[in-house]
Amino acid sequence: MPAVVKCPTCGKDVSWVPENKFRPFCSHRCKQIDLGAWASEKYVIGGKPDETPSPDLPADEED
Repeated sequence: MPAVVKCPTCGKDVSWVPENKFRPFCSHRCKQIDLGAWASEKYVIGGKPDETPSPDLPADEED
């Protein structure tokens, strides 16, 4: 039995199967809505712009 997850955009149940090319989204529309939210900076990753990278990360992993 495949796992079922909620679409991050609309909350509809989505089967997590290889045939669902939009997973974890339920549709192309929901995938595009999420991409648009990222592009318009509605989502952010925590931290302050002036923070320096952690000294325990190698230089090539700072981005």
